[in-house]
Amino acid sequence: MKKIMFNDRYGLTQAVIEGRKTMAMMLINIKSTSDVQVRIFAGYVQIIGRSGDVCAEKKLSYKVGEVVAVAQRYQDIFDYSNCVNPYAWEDDDKPSGWTNKMLTKAELMPHQIRITGIKCERLQDISDAECMKEGVVGGIIGYYVPGIKCKDWSKESYVDTEDGRTWKLFPTPREAFASLIDKVSGRGTWDRNPWVVVYEFELVK
Repeated sequence: MKKIMFNDRYGLTQAVIEGRKTMAMMLINIKSTSDVQVRIFAGYVQIIGRSGDVCAEKKLSYKVGEVVAVAQRYQDIFDYSNCVNPYAWEDDDKPSGWTNKMLTKAELMPHQIRITGIKCERLQDISDAECMKEGVVGGIIGYYVPGIKCKDWSKESYVDTEDGRTWKLFPTPREAFASLIDKVSGRGTWDRNPWVVVYEFELVK
């Protein structure tokens, strides 16, 4: 079984586990975006040149129907103090995945998702409804992403959440998502409007 990783800093792993996040994007790196088309065919992302020929292709990370483990750190899923885990770990013998979910085993992860759809489009083609599926949260007077803080509380609107934290409010889901994608994928990603592969999924465990 494969694993899929979501950003913890902006609450995306938790959003998946709670069933609020049901979509994820993966950027496609193309140097020239003005005269190409991108399509999904036979399990690959294909870049079609001006002549109509396939000039590059990359295998998709997942396929429709595939069940994938949601990566989490061992310290977040096992009770180490009572040794409630598949192994009798000693104090000086914690596994490498204890604090690094890149090193955990997929079969030990408690949550799984099933890929239900795949499409390819430009980043800014995303709709407001899809922004919510990406982990944006609706507040009373705006939208926010856990982890995105205000730069100046006296000039920006914000929301106080039940866990006692304060996050910046955005007027629309798209603006909240644009800020999120720039945080996760690098400043200027939204304005660059790259091609992306969009994976839709459902929580199955």
